[in-house]
Amino acid sequence: MSGGVDSAVSALRLKDAGYRVHGIFMRTWNAEDSENPIADCPWKTDLNDARNVCEKLGITFEVINMISQYRTLVVEELVNGYRNGITPNPDVLCNARVKFGVLKRYAHAHGFEKFATGHYCRVVTNEDGAIDILEGVDKNKDQSYFLALLSQEQIRNTLFPIGELTKPEVRKIAEKASLPNCKKKDSQGICFLGKVKIQDFLSHYIQDQPGDIVNTQGEIIGKHRGLFRFTMGQRHGINVPSNLDFSYYVVVGKDLVKNQLVVEIERPTSKSLFGDEFFIHGLSFINGGFGDCKNLLARPRYRDPAQKIEIFQTGTNAARVIFAQPQRAIAGGQIIAFYRDETLLGGGIFD
Repeated sequence: MSGGVDSAVSALRLKDAGYRVHGIFMRTWNAEDSENPIADCPWKTDLNDARNVCEKLGITFEVINMISQYRTLVVEELVNGYRNGITPNPDVLCNARVKFGVLKRYAHAHGFEKFATGHYCRVVTNEDGAIDILEGVDKNKDQSYFLALLSQEQIRNTLFPIGELTKPEVRKIAEKASLPNCKKKDSQGICFLGKVKIQDFLSHYIQDQPGDIVNTQGEIIGKHRGLFRFTMGQRHGINVPSNLDFSYYVVVGKDLVKNQLVVEIERPTSKSLFGDEFFIHGLSFINGGFGDCKNLLARPRYRDPAQKIEIFQTGTNAARVIFAQPQRAIAGGQIIAFYRDETLLGGGIFD
């Protein structure tokens, strides 16, 4: 129970289906702790909303402290990634390591038979007993991408009660049931940061190390405060004028050895910004593997449409992926999710 309308309606549908439901709110961040500066996590409001929903539904409620685990398994990985020039996805890490990891193990250890969340996804059980994750019916809200690194064991006995619904239908159900958070807006961005920008948060953990901004010819054209403040494809905040009308410098690379930020004028022909071939590590599969490697699709980012790909495994947990169309500004550490039609096959991490 996150405090949002999706998990609230999930709990309602489970209760209406005859399940005995127990609500769990997962504490992941302590914004009042001096060791956790600047984060603007709205956890108190979310906690009250989750508790009020459970009271309305007449189900039991519990708050689980996962602050230590979240810091170790997600936040430290996030900070170390940016420190090393890559861009991890904390939401994917949280699902794989905390929510469907530590929390799900807690639930089963305390006698609960099934584990449910408010993700817009679906699960199906095949004839051989193996389970697949499918995209949610609402393609605009589908969240299967964030589950790309889950294992078969992690999705066993898992339910996604709103995966067959659209967001407007979820809202209508919440309003009809007079749930106290039925009009609550969806959360945006990284959950524990609230409205705080990721670079502002990271600045409390990574010391600025000023260096040169160079173009792809190696010419110095400016200065930066620290490489962690920039991501691939970034246009704004570089503070290097292009001197050309309607043209912008864009980040196309980082040289950690020289502490240089590499930029160039954005053009659709840029080989530094656009690419169609990438190496992947940390391959993870939902149900077996790729099987027939034909007719595969991939999402290189959450909001990106599924793209046609060819894939060649180069090792047990590594692969080379070739996209049918060039992709813009793929950064190391980002997650790629693999699909066959609507079925999520698994995922990996861009080198």
